[in-house]
Amino acid sequence: MLKPLIAALGAVLLVGCAHTASTQKPESAAKPRFTDDPYASTYRPIASPPVLISGATVLTGTGQRLEGADVLLRDGKIEAIGAGLAAPADATRVDGRGKWITPGLIDIHSHLGVYPSPGMSAHSDGNEMTGPVTPNVWAEHSVWPQDPGFLTAMAGGITSLQVLPGSANLIGGRGVTLKNVPSTTYQGMKFPGAPWGLKMACGENPKRVYGQKGGPGTRMANVAGYRAAFIDAAEYLKKNKGSGKSDSDKDSGGKRDLKMDTLAGAINGDIKVHIHCYRADEMATMIDLAKEFGFKISAFHHGVEAYKIADKLAAENICGALWADWWGFKMEAFDGIQENLALVDRPKNGCAIVHSDSSEGIQRLNQEAAKAIAHARQAGIEISPEHAILWITANPARAMGILDKTGTLEPGKMGDVVLWNGNPFSVYAHAEQVYVDGARVYDRADPARQPKSDFMLGQDAAMTGGAL
Repeated sequence: MLKPLIAALGAVLLVGCAHTASTQKPESAAKPRFTDDPYASTYRPIASPPVLISGATVLTGTGQRLEGADVLLRDGKIEAIGAGLAAPADATRVDGRGKWITPGLIDIHSHLGVYPSPGMSAHSDGNEMTGPVTPNVWAEHSVWPQDPGFLTAMAGGITSLQVLPGSANLIGGRGVTLKNVPSTTYQGMKFPGAPWGLKMACGENPKRVYGQKGGPGTRMANVAGYRAAFIDAAEYLKKNKGSGKSDSDKDSGGKRDLKMDTLAGAINGDIKVHIHCYRADEMATMIDLAKEFGFKISAFHHGVEAYKIADKLAAENICGALWADWWGFKMEAFDGIQENLALVDRPKNGCAIVHSDSSEGIQRLNQEAAKAIAHARQAGIEISPEHAILWITANPARAMGILDKTGTLEPGKMGDVVLWNGNPFSVYAHAEQVYVDGARVYDRADPARQPKSDFMLGQDAAMTGGAL
């Protein structure tokens, strides 16, 4: 519903962003076969003039720290980074002296839009608890773009995020990667060209949910459930090789099967596999499962015992998407340590990620990373800001399959940038300006660039609370 208040947001914020079982891997069908998208992205970058931010401390997300450097954004891209850059005559100039610039922050594990605010049963759309194996469901079809959490996350510097199904099921369905911009449809937020993520879960959650529903009720039944699903998927792939035809559930009816499409896409490597898993022994079992059926695990999420197998994760090129210091809230989360993230980060090719899994934590992902830095220092491990920024930019982009487009400040990449009032790993840090594809979508000093969702327009909280 449009109201006069929308005009105060500025047309620049809204125009364009709301457009609307063998150990051998089966031979792949053509890539479009299982990852064809009938709900394609309609996202278009917001038109904006060139922007030159000058004289700042720049963390590039590639391990570099540049002092007194400039960042030039033009045509939605990063055009140049360096000292004394020349800007076009029509460029907006921003004084970055005393401030810090980073890539836009990326949350690899969010449930915004599928468990939106206000939290109530009518909004609870993240877990399809009608069966333990539901790879046919797609989280994007539950995303509510009006969730106010998207815009509070924007105020914390989040420019991209992966929205996942919940963890009730062994195989919970596809996640979706979004650009964090206002929109009336989820397709208007959908990150162009980003691969889907497949959400899986091991351990306590599936057996708790289904133990009284006919199973699985044990960890051994969990593994049997994954294996049965991937056996079907391997057979589905084999029967579809080059034929253009599809089989139904249990490979018996000759029609397309949405469950098998997703699992086949995962086996082919076109859909990234993300697994909710806490214990080191279970992560090792899931790695063996992946080898049995020929798929690749992109990241283990939560992983409070990941430090016990940090070398194995690095050797397998698997990221650990972790909290800074959450543990102990259930038995499988009992053996966590505060140095977990730093230890996963240490091996060569180690890939540590700070994730939120929280509608509040996503607003301060930089501070969660700062806690991990502090815990590491207490253990005698020094981590510089130019390295730690990878945990919330480049590494999640890598695990989500979008590092070629965003996650670092390099010429030609998307102009997803945050200007901070100081070191982003300080408790006093604020995101002053946030740019998505070169457009300033948030400005802490400009109420016209502090967008509110349609749901919040007219609400007392919005009218009396001021800026987001």
